[in-house]
Amino acid sequence: MINEFRVTTRCAGRVPPEAVRQTVLDRVYDGTSPFQGFPPPHVSGLLHEKTIRGWGSYGAVFANLIRKVRPRVIVEVGTFLGASSIHMAELTRRLGLDAVILCVDDFRGWPGFRGGKFMQNTVSSNATGSVLPVPFSSGSALQKLCEWGVQADLIEVDAGHDFNSAWADVNRAYRILRPGGVIFGHDYFTVADNRGVWRAVNLFAKLNRLQVRTDGQHWVIDS
Repeated sequence: MINEFRVTTRCAGRVPPEAVRQTVLDRVYDGTSPFQGFPPPHVSGLLHEKTIRGWGSYGAVFANLIRKVRPRVIVEVGTFLGASSIHMAELTRRLGLDAVILCVDDFRGWPGFRGGKFMQNTVSSNATGSVLPVPFSSGSALQKLCEWGVQADLIEVDAGHDFNSAWADVNRAYRILRPGGVIFGHDYFTVADNRGVWRAVNLFAKLNRLQVRTDGQHWVIDS
């Protein structure tokens, strides 16, 4: 019965890493960076000071994995205010890596993602050259990245903490992980939904004959 849970959907042929940023810009933003002209005049007076915060966004796991994988393409599923994506942008910059970080989030925590804190924080942190928002639900965005042939070297899953959300996100994200890449995520030990993340990650690893290891509060799976 366990084979009935396997996901077998195939993705499009791989887009070269150096073409990933432009591919997403063309598909989502008609070729123009969403940071161009930000903030627009009609909202500039409504923005507050930079506020960068998150949960587990500065754990050692980020530096450990970026040093190990040396990624060209990073996908973050669940971004909130951008703390971990900005942190990863700084880590890749220190290592001299030319990396793009695709931040998947529907940004419904505030009206208008273009005028939200994530955009402001990214601009204020001088991370617009690396970080690019993909403003859709995790399911929709990961499906489209698969169809567009976008593959990631490193994927962080940190969106819904219930079993169903975590299960769907991990399965969809793993499809766009390149061979030899690493997928990881936060809240492995949270008690939400009867340890929903823990159950989803462990079942996924069992189905795919993979090993789960931990780094702080994060789970890590090598492809």
